[in-house]
Amino acid sequence: MIRLPSPLHLAAAIAIALSAVHVAGRAEHLFGAKDPGAIVIDEIAGFQFALLWVDPSLPLVAAGFLLFRLFDILKPFPARRAEILPAGWGVVGDDVVAGIYANAVLLILLKIVL
Repeated sequence: MIRLPSPLHLAAAIAIALSAVHVAGRAEHLFGAKDPGAIVIDEIAGFQFALLWVDPSLPLVAAGFLLFRLFDILKPFPARRAEILPAGWGVVGDDVVAGIYANAVLLILLKIVL
């Protein structure tokens, strides 16, 4: 997806996130738990936002991944609040926020370095 033109990449990231909300909500119901570790589609959805408007080179993808994981662990505002949203929205919301934070930092670093 990272090689798609920016508008299509954004549309695809949104589509994946919305699909992930549905799938994660169903998985929570099946597992009988809130955000069980077996659900990983939220990570995939969030990571797509981390790579928006970024050149698809290995160093930038790796940096985007590391930043995404950092923000996914730290859960800065409003990520932690997003977790309380109902069903799949809470599962996916915090990861999308982490991806947006990662993307912002990555784009700022690129502007500073380049």
